[in-house]
Amino acid sequence: MEGRSIFSIHGITGMLIATVLLLSILAGLTVWGLGVQQANSGKFYTVEKEKEIKMFSTENAAHRVEVK
Repeated sequence: MEGRSIFSIHGITGMLIATVLLLSILAGLTVWGLGVQQANSGKFYTVEKEKEIKMFSTENAAHRVEVK
C-alpha cells in the first residue's frame, strides 16, 4: 500500500485533468458551432420546382437556390 496517494493520477489530479479536458472540448465545440451558425445565418435560400422533388434522392439539393 505504499504507492497509494490521493493526489496521484488516479485520484483527485486525474479527475481534475479529465474535467478540465472535457470542459475545454465542450467550450471549443460551442465556439465552433456558434461560428458556423453566425456564418450561415445571413444566407437565405428558395426552393425551385417543388413538384419535382423526390422523397429519397441525392439530387434534392439542386432545388435549393441561394437568394442574393
